[in-house]
Amino acid sequence: MFNYRRSLRTRIFISMIALVVGASILIAGVTIYQFTEEAKELHLEKLNRKENAIRANINYVLRTTTYPVDTENLRLIFKEKIYEIQDIHNTEINIYDLDGYLLKSSFATFYMDSVQTRMAPEKVEILENSADKKYIENFKINDQNYQSSYTYILDNYFKPIGILNLPYIEDDGFLQKELRDFLILLSQVYLFMLIAAIVLAYFLSKYITSSLQTISKKITKTRFDQANPKISYREISYEIKPLVKAYNEMIDELEESAVKLARNEREEAWRQMARQVAHEIKNPLTPMRLSMQSFERSFDPDDPNIHSRVKEFSKTIIQQIDNLSAIAGAFSDFAKMPAQQKESLNAVEIIKLALDIFNDNKIQFYPEKDNIQIKFDRSQLIRIITNLVKNAIQATEHLNNPVISVSVLTEGDEVIIKVEDNGAGIPKDMQERIFEPRFTTKTSGMGLGLGMVKNIVETYKGDIKLTSKPEEGTIFTLKFPKTNTHDI
Repeated sequence: MFNYRRSLRTRIFISMIALVVGASILIAGVTIYQFTEEAKELHLEKLNRKENAIRANINYVLRTTTYPVDTENLRLIFKEKIYEIQDIHNTEINIYDLDGYLLKSSFATFYMDSVQTRMAPEKVEILENSADKKYIENFKINDQNYQSSYTYILDNYFKPIGILNLPYIEDDGFLQKELRDFLILLSQVYLFMLIAAIVLAYFLSKYITSSLQTISKKITKTRFDQANPKISYREISYEIKPLVKAYNEMIDELEESAVKLARNEREEAWRQMARQVAHEIKNPLTPMRLSMQSFERSFDPDDPNIHSRVKEFSKTIIQQIDNLSAIAGAFSDFAKMPAQQKESLNAVEIIKLALDIFNDNKIQFYPEKDNIQIKFDRSQLIRIITNLVKNAIQATEHLNNPVISVSVLTEGDEVIIKVEDNGAGIPKDMQERIFEPRFTTKTSGMGLGLGMVKNIVETYKGDIKLTSKPEEGTIFTLKFPKTNTHDI
């Protein structure tokens, strides 16, 4: 058994169609039943009218006859009259005695074989015991419906002297035609109603579920790191308003949480940055303090080597001051966000310019073609390349045959820049943290370079990936959207 749920819209649509179809079938059934009942009543009414008219003729014949009015003389009384009555009322007539034996019939001689010469005894008994002294029999011969009525023929003193039988054919042709015409018209109306119901059900189900679909789309697009619009109460049904209200309240709470989280993250980032700055500044300050104390204790103006010692001391202090300046510059560069200014650049030309700074033969450049256009900031692209190449140089310093290759190519709508070296590689447990600020695999430095590179790349809607194996080398892969020539 399949276990799936139809959508609310589908269930509403199917329910409405099923309701219309069910109502149509019910109405059609009631109509056919009503026509059938009316047909029965109509036939019975026609039979009663014929019977009353024929009985009136029979009574007239009995009043005007010269024969004694009794059972024995019925055959003589209606010897010729029965045919006159038949012609007048266009109905066959049978006359039986009180025991059910046939006395006279208006059927032609060659049809007499089909006429019963005696009534069934049970019919005689039923007629005799009926309250209104009347019995109507319904039967079918050769797919033709018949009604046959049995009543008493009374003499002038209202005494039964015979049984009058009137066989009546139910002519349903007119009624059947009326029923067929009506059902055809009804089916046309139902077909129109069904089409209208399908259209109405489609738009109504769409209207009913549109509010839910709106909420669903809004929830799907809800992001923690962006402003999320609220849902308007206009054109929202009363039943959906509590859900919309709950969603809008959730958006307010989400924005408050996002603000708090952003504030906490900024505060934590500044705390970490402050701790890192303090730590990095303490590193050069400690040797400066020790050098100063040592120089103070051993200072002797009469020492013949005093000038060389002062020069050596000054050199040490200046070196540590330079370290402090480098630390300040690194933190300043990291804090600067890349400029949002974009210009159309030839990536091949700018990368070659950045590599010329190093003037190192072990750096090899492989451009796919001479002109590959991207939208980027010139200085930021140079900063990225120099930083990655510098890391590659440091990673290959211990090798006799270092190889550093930089390649630029296109793939679909993207420009791909690869910086590859055959250095020591980066351990797998460190690769996930390599782009974090303050993280470094080197004994010196502050670990801000790759964090800054990642920051710049993502600002320009790019992506940077690291592939590295220990003792085999490292590959940094950068991807940026390509600029089409006709967009320049």
